[in-house]
Amino acid sequence: MGGTLSLNSRVTERSGTGGTRPSLHHGTNQSGMRDHNERVVLSLLRQHGSLAKTAIARMTGLSAQTSSIIMRMLEADELLSREEPLRGRIGQPLVPMSLNPEGAFFFGLKIGRRSADLVLIDFLGRIRSMRHMPYDYPAPEPIFAFAATGVSEMTQALTPKHQERIAGIGIAAPFELWKWADTVGAPQEIMDEWRSCDIRARIAAICSYPVYLQNDMTAACGAELVFGQTKDVNDFVYFYIGSFIGGGIVINGSLYAGRSGNAGALGSMPVPGPDGEALQLIDVASITALERDVTALGREPSPLWASPEDWGEMGAELDAWIDRAGRAIAQAVIAASSVVDFEAAIIDGWIPENVRARIVEAVRRHVETFDLEGIQLPAIFEGTVGIHARALGAASLPLSDRYLLGQKLFRKGN
Repeated sequence: MGGTLSLNSRVTERSGTGGTRPSLHHGTNQSGMRDHNERVVLSLLRQHGSLAKTAIARMTGLSAQTSSIIMRMLEADELLSREEPLRGRIGQPLVPMSLNPEGAFFFGLKIGRRSADLVLIDFLGRIRSMRHMPYDYPAPEPIFAFAATGVSEMTQALTPKHQERIAGIGIAAPFELWKWADTVGAPQEIMDEWRSCDIRARIAAICSYPVYLQNDMTAACGAELVFGQTKDVNDFVYFYIGSFIGGGIVINGSLYAGRSGNAGALGSMPVPGPDGEALQLIDVASITALERDVTALGREPSPLWASPEDWGEMGAELDAWIDRAGRAIAQAVIAASSVVDFEAAIIDGWIPENVRARIVEAVRRHVETFDLEGIQLPAIFEGTVGIHARALGAASLPLSDRYLLGQKLFRKGN
């Protein structure tokens, strides 16, 4: 980011119940603009890593005195750390400031169709602790028990000071889970329990932190936005290949969730099937589609779910799936780009890095076979967060709401 950042820019300041700063941070009895300016500084430091107050003043348009006051306050709150002075210049040496990893901590719970993950991250987004629970299908009670035990154990493993700095828990879950009983092979009566289940309230009952809830694929997109190496891209369409493929949309550097929180439901996008019939992207480019192929050959599909870092040697069925998925995603990229002039299309997933790279190459190859007249094709590249994007995206919800600039995209409460 270069130039001056307007303090009345396109981003929206978050406020409301559950979205205020933790009580451990003083200064909240001052003006709302101070809080906004602090978010500006924290957002810039998250993007750039470290900056001196002179650079902050130049990039924000704030006065040097105001920048200095804000950074001193954030340092006093232990959200910032001083780095070694930069010497070798005339005058006082510059002292870069960076985010303090131990300034705040956040839980993230991913509820997936084949597994649940619970992570505890620090202020830099680094995973400090993680729990994983595989299952054949998502049943509410075992998942809530897993979350309660995990939150308790992870919290107790922290020092008392760090426990006080836990600022919230985010949940990433597919909306309307009960509709997937046949697809995941679950008893309908178990999946129907999700229909009347208030997920946020159940998690709020096991902890005293603010709780946030978001669609799992939108949350994964948020992880790429907050923690990924794509911070210079302001507009992108995001694909995450999990049990089912889905995605998210970033416009003007902010997640766009839509009126129902389900914007970027790319899995529902129509694409041609192998025989020219109309299918949805979810039917072609999801891991469950590969699982069907592997199972039909009499081979064991469990590595697809148990070993996302390495699927081993899978042979021709993997090659064929990558080609089909690449072509279908290519069509989805083109269709999305005909609506929004995206800078990039980013592809990630619960898949090994080498498979992700091959899918991206297949997408790049197939887009060239379509008629692109009137469409400015976005750059197509790999995501940088990886297999834990949904859990990290869940943890990014309280982080973003409390400390960063951006739109208010999720349901939240005390």
